[in-house]
Amino acid sequence: MSNWDPAQYLKFADHRLRPVIDLMARIPLERPASVYDLGCGPGNATKLLAERWPQARVTGIDGSAAMLDKARAIPGIAWEQADVAAWRPPVPADLIFSNAALHWVDGHATLFARLLAALRPGGVLAVQMPHQAANPSHQSLFALARDPAWSAKLAGAVFSNPVLEPAQYYDLLAPQAALDIWETEYQHVLEGDNPMLQWFMGSLLTPVLERLKGAERKAFIRLYGEKVAAAYPRRADGRTLLTMRRLFIVATRR
Repeated sequence: MSNWDPAQYLKFADHRLRPVIDLMARIPLERPASVYDLGCGPGNATKLLAERWPQARVTGIDGSAAMLDKARAIPGIAWEQADVAAWRPPVPADLIFSNAALHWVDGHATLFARLLAALRPGGVLAVQMPHQAANPSHQSLFALARDPAWSAKLAGAVFSNPVLEPAQYYDLLAPQAALDIWETEYQHVLEGDNPMLQWFMGSLLTPVLERLKGAERKAFIRLYGEKVAAAYPRRADGRTLLTMRRLFIVATRR
């Protein structure tokens, strides 16, 4: 998937950075030499990593050329275009950080084992992923994609989310790592007309909208917008609450 829109994604930059800050606060490293941001997007989280560890060699990795074009405006950081699902560091890393990226990749048992093995002893794998598949934002999309009007065209485009349950990550990683695992359910207070649609047009809907053009694309956006507007109504003050469940993993390799 390459058709990411950095401007759409960054419409809610402050809200999207909240879990980045929460994850960074639990990373038990003082002076890592090598830091990789896997699935760095437009680089706003990578910038925070570089500011926290100014002595480190910080590299942002992403598969989207458009996202990296935006990220390259941030100085002092190396940027690399690569497939997140297959990437490996050239030498064992001190920190592999990934915010809201690995839920786009299948095969988490293999993926997480490989990333942990890519760390030096004492290195840290720090990951945050939306765990949102049961919530209306995703269920609305799944329902539309099953409709015969869309199902053939959208086959394979709707990602059901491969995120496992916390205990499964524990069982997978605990034999080789000290673990800190938790979930947070954020209540993002959003402004504007149907901000749910605007939020998910910058993330969840991206692979779907790649498949649709012209009138079909407009019709799908309208239908999804109606569903999420009904599922997430405005509050009395005109704002909208987006409930977003997120899973955090900090694994320190033994």
